[in-house]
Amino acid sequence: MEDRELMERELNLIKGASTLYLHGAIESETKEVHEAFQCALEESINIQNHIYNLMKEKGWYPTETAEQQKIDMVKQKFNA
Repeated sequence: MEDRELMERELNLIKGASTLYLHGAIESETKEVHEAFQCALEESINIQNHIYNLMKEKGWYPTETAEQQKIDMVKQKFNA
């Protein structure tokens, strides 16, 4: 398995974990449980960002620059 494939899988796994931690924080009954999930969520988001930045540096996660016209259209859509 190539490094790129491993990083893509790791990124997908951490995204899934982040989703679970988010729901755990939202649904938690006690302050302590909420704080535990919130801490885990913050850590997983930081890991996700780190993986994303590594992939971007290697050219494995290309991004597009949005045209201003498209940005304005989305703003209008949600401001309506």
